Amino acid sequence: MTFLAIDVGNTRLKWALYTHPHCDAPLLAQGAEFLDNIDKLADGAWATLAPPTHMLGCIVAGDVVRRRVEAQMENWDIAPQWVVASAAEAGLSNGYDHPSRLGADRWVAMIGAWHRALSAGPARPMVVVMVGTAVTVDAIDASGKFLGGLILPGHGIMLRALESGTAGLHVPTGEVREFPTNTSDALTSGGTFAIAGAVNCMVQHLRAHCGVEPRCIMAGGAGWKMAPSMPGQFELVDNLIFDGLLALASTRFID
Repeated sequence: MTFLAIDVGNTRLKWALYTHPHCDAPLLAQGAEFLDNIDKLADGAWATLAPPTHMLGCIVAGDVVRRRVEAQMENWDIAPQWVVASAAEAGLSNGYDHPSRLGADRWVAMIGAWHRALSAGPARPMVVVMVGTAVTVDAIDASGKFLGGLILPGHGIMLRALESGTAGLHVPTGEVREFPTNTSDALTSGGTFAIAGAVNCMVQHLRAHCGVEPRCIMAGGAGWKMAPSMPGQFELVDNLIFDGLLALASTRFID
């Protein structure tokens, strides 16, 4: 009863094959492809895989990309399923004004963070940070309710916005410095501290709302770049989306 988890972002598709759809399932295989190359999966990385029994995916790249991914699974006897945020699932409740409009990646990441935290101890408030093309900073209280969150541009979008709106500003990415003395370092430091400041602001809001110190979990392709500049204590997680997909799969696919 193998389970295929797929995470389709704005630039890459990541996949992982597990022995079964459960949070503690052993990993059998995994890989990643840029979106330009996903039409080669069936004849490439997936060609040697035994057909999975179940598949659950998280996608932010749109319907055209989704159909391209599904086309690579046509030779498998499998019904692709894609996560859409709901009012409640897998122990988490959704406080968004319109729950289904919450991004699937945010919903899945929060579910993954919630289950990861529960496996380590009693429930407590948490801030979940995803650092990628965009940055999301989401708050969950100790009952498992998503209270709301922030969305801000990632490093790349910030830099491109400044380059397009500021005459003569075309410089390579620099280093994070406390007191930058060149434009490259000033740009990189500004973007990094803007993200860190948003995280710190949400931590303060959640601490005041719940009356206890929140746990902070950070993930995403650019998470490691933020790690040295993050305020307070946090946990850096590699595959939070896969953690969430496994948690969801364990409730959707029953043996």
